[in-house]
Amino acid sequence: MSKKSSRVNHSLRGDFDIYIRVLMHAKRYLPHIIVIFLISLLASPLALLSPVPLKIAVDSVISDQPLPGFLQPLVPGSVATSSTELLVFAAAMVVTLALLNQIQSLSSSMLRRYTGEKLVMEIRAKLFRHAQRLSLSHHDSTGATDFTYRIQYDAPAFENISVDGVIPFFTSLVTLVSMLYVTLRLDLELGLYAIAIGPLLILVAQLSRRTLRTQSRDVKNLESSALSMAQEALSAIRVVKAFGQEDYEEDRFVSRYSQSMRSRLKLLVVSNFFSVLTTLVTSAGTAGVLFIGASHVRSGALTLGEFFLIMSYLSQLYGPLRNISKKAAGMQSSLASAERVFAVLDEAPDVVDRPDARPLDRATGTVSFRDVTFGYVRERPVLKGISFHVPPGARVGISGATGAGKTTLMSLLMRFYDPDEGEIRVDGTDIREYRLADLRNQFAVVLQDPLLFSASIGENIAYARPEATEEEVVDAAKAASIHDFIMTLPEGYDTLVGERGQLLSGGERQRISLARAFLKDAPMLILDEPTSSVDVKTEAAIMEAMERLMEGRTSFMIAHRLSTLDVCDVRLFLEDGTLVEPATDGRDGAQPAKSVGSVPKWISSLRRRS
Repeated sequence: MSKKSSRVNHSLRGDFDIYIRVLMHAKRYLPHIIVIFLISLLASPLALLSPVPLKIAVDSVISDQPLPGFLQPLVPGSVATSSTELLVFAAAMVVTLALLNQIQSLSSSMLRRYTGEKLVMEIRAKLFRHAQRLSLSHHDSTGATDFTYRIQYDAPAFENISVDGVIPFFTSLVTLVSMLYVTLRLDLELGLYAIAIGPLLILVAQLSRRTLRTQSRDVKNLESSALSMAQEALSAIRVVKAFGQEDYEEDRFVSRYSQSMRSRLKLLVVSNFFSVLTTLVTSAGTAGVLFIGASHVRSGALTLGEFFLIMSYLSQLYGPLRNISKKAAGMQSSLASAERVFAVLDEAPDVVDRPDARPLDRATGTVSFRDVTFGYVRERPVLKGISFHVPPGARVGISGATGAGKTTLMSLLMRFYDPDEGEIRVDGTDIREYRLADLRNQFAVVLQDPLLFSASIGENIAYARPEATEEEVVDAAKAASIHDFIMTLPEGYDTLVGERGQLLSGGERQRISLARAFLKDAPMLILDEPTSSVDVKTEAAIMEAMERLMEGRTSFMIAHRLSTLDVCDVRLFLEDGTLVEPATDGRDGAQPAKSVGSVPKWISSLRRRS
């Protein structure tokens, strides 16, 4: 076998594998698909009967030929012998067949749409669920917009393939066989000539398949990239306006979408080219049948009514052939989308539960790092040999230059990533032995840039514990010193905060984030630069609320300003991914001392504040 044919066969096997996987995902809707298939099959007998009234009118009414054999038992003798009544019967048959066709088409369309929408919704939910479970490292490299594109625009491929693709393909095949059988029975020579173009149509479909698949992939990648650029520019609109770069961003937008547009146009040209080839092949077949059929009528081998019947069947014979050919070519875009969906679903999370993972109800808050090394790229470690021990309820301040690894340290503690070397223990157990959901439930987090959702203030606070009562939400807001402000708003706790909380100030967003942490009531707390973006007065109010929040909890506070860490029992200083000994005076601007080894005494001997 040649290398080329080997690649083609491999590609065909790849297509078949995708079809099988799509149908496996649609197996829940197998009963619906079977019903749709059976309803669609009714199109074949209706298509076979559609030209019969014309044959009756031409042969039996005008030329006094007998009725077709299958109709003779169904038509009363009085009708069969009367040209007028026979003509009325033919006309009634036209109306009846048209009505049945509409009922069949409407029933099939409604059930297909219902099944398709349900299937797409399920695939979108599955994609969204899996995307949320993928590791942060995957999201860091891929970006949210690419996931959004796959959820919104690639997921419908499952409907296109399993409902709008496979079913019409098989019903077209049944119709093709039916039409072919009847045509061969009427005139063997015409029937054989009519099917002679089949291999040519298959060849056209095969030639178009690989070209259209490659082009479809390019279109989707470019569209996803363009959408990502637009989302990035609009989400950073304040920066764009501040630097007066609206025209620059518009040029970038137009340039990126121009590439996408050219790719779509190229796909359209290629698709239409193969569509023209398909039409030319079927037109050549029709022309040949017309020539031979007319000769057979002149020689008396066919009646005029039979000739009309064959020509009508021929158009319906080539219709399924064209459909099969076009479906095979048109499916390439859907198959490319299905590939993109499976690429996400096949991506395994880096951080997963062990088969024998242990439950964790509520931790006491003991934390130990043991010679932990980690790098986002393994060859370039961000943290190197980190070791320390924190007893329950202690307050730990973490400082260091930007990029020293402070946030990474906390990301490892919450197991967003697993360390390359060493281990992290909570309550004396390696955190990899706990159920992931239980472990993360032990932490409440307040970030430097508090993220609020496009919902009400009450909903944002309750996000920490959706089953919380209204009274519990209010108590959390009071603890965070934000209740009085909320009550000054016209809608109170029902006030919408806007996208990412942009309708509120930074301090207000931060205190709502603190209220969320109060409501969660977790045994461990992570505060990542919680006061870096607020004024001194607001910082004092936030620090007062945070001290109440830290009471009785093992707390980790990250800050650049060392004075912010005065409330902490001990400070960890990170420099270039390693722990160094803290300065002695604790003032802002104090310089850390040299590295003190893997387990410094000033850390391991840490005790809870009295």
